[in-house]
Amino acid sequence: MEYDVVVIGGGPSGLMAAIAAGEKGAKVLLIDKGDKLGRKLAISGGGRCNVTNRLPIEEIIKHLPGNGKFLYSAFSIFSNEDIIKFFEKLGIALKEEDHGRMFPVSNKAQSVVDALLNQLEKLHVRVFTNSPVRELMYEDERVSAVVLKDGQTISAQSVVIAVGGKSVPHTGSTGDGYAWAEKAGHTITELFPTEVPVTSNEPFIKNKVLQGLSLRDIELSVLNPKGKPLISHRMDMIFTHFGLSGPAVLRCSQFVVKAMKKWKLQEVTMSLNVLPDKKEEEVFQEILSLVKSEPKKSIKNTLKGLVPERYLLFLLDQNGIDPAEQAGTISNEKIRSFSKSCKQFLVKVNGTLPLEKAFVTGGGVSVKEIEPQTMGSKLMNGLYFCGEILDIHGYTGGYNITSALVTGRLAGSNAAIYVKNKKV
Repeated sequence: MEYDVVVIGGGPSGLMAAIAAGEKGAKVLLIDKGDKLGRKLAISGGGRCNVTNRLPIEEIIKHLPGNGKFLYSAFSIFSNEDIIKFFEKLGIALKEEDHGRMFPVSNKAQSVVDALLNQLEKLHVRVFTNSPVRELMYEDERVSAVVLKDGQTISAQSVVIAVGGKSVPHTGSTGDGYAWAEKAGHTITELFPTEVPVTSNEPFIKNKVLQGLSLRDIELSVLNPKGKPLISHRMDMIFTHFGLSGPAVLRCSQFVVKAMKKWKLQEVTMSLNVLPDKKEEEVFQEILSLVKSEPKKSIKNTLKGLVPERYLLFLLDQNGIDPAEQAGTISNEKIRSFSKSCKQFLVKVNGTLPLEKAFVTGGGVSVKEIEPQTMGSKLMNGLYFCGEILDIHGYTGGYNITSALVTGRLAGSNAAIYVKNKKV
């Protein structure tokens, strides 16, 4: 069996690559080791599939802290607006939600997967499922064949590796592609979990004092050893039995990993600001005037509504204040320290959950060895990469899938063009 383009991996980038190659008239084979295609897509966005993000390109690149700038050329060829047009052409009407996130009007990820599968069929793309790949063959500095685990050898003029990273392994991303890339001479930068909950040994975490408590619209920062913020994110978070989770935490997580590595730390400090719209002095003065107006009221009732009740009781306890104590009898010093902990409650964290539990893999095939306009390997002719196997990673919110679809589009269409040019 010989194909013009063999795409390995049936996730977002692989599906897009196979379609792009098919649209160029190439004879395409899509191989996936799982029993069905689009498994990661079907569970993305909470089962609703956040297909892209409508923010300006500059903003999207800011939301891809892992080598997002590498995608400038790619976006000039196929942008997030092109992704929207692509899906609308396939009959998937999209709607915009908060922060530019684009979802199918149907609210069903499966409708997106089905539309892509129908398109593969229309383009006569051959699909092999339950077909794990053992290795890629290279000869004369070009890719020549794909060998399946069952021993079957498939001749290929070009190959697109779209097998994902190592996160969410139950969807089939188990890091298979790194060895094939290394065999072609590629460098794999160190892999690490991103968009992942963080762990902590703080006594209040161990004792589950705040387990299950969600805080809305807080500001969370990762501090460097000098106590200065490396990054801050303003979103929601939740306390868990092992540490912290929720959107703000996921976004900060890669900076925890990087800080621990950079400064060889066992623990990193995060700072939680539960009242991001007020200055510390403002909080302090506000509490003082509340206390003055009703000095006999218990401090717990005086501060009711300032922060969620469970967190309020926790902060009072942290500052040695009895919640039943009359507000007027509490020293200014204690009120000041309470105000400070509303603005910067420090939590020591000691890492993250493992890569398998992360939403996104950090690290991967070095982008220095990839042509930014084509996603082609600079080291091996006919070899292309797309999606999460590349050392590109972003925050959740449609940014990673945008990167996957854009790189998939370029990899698939350029793999087909490469074969056409060879035949001429």
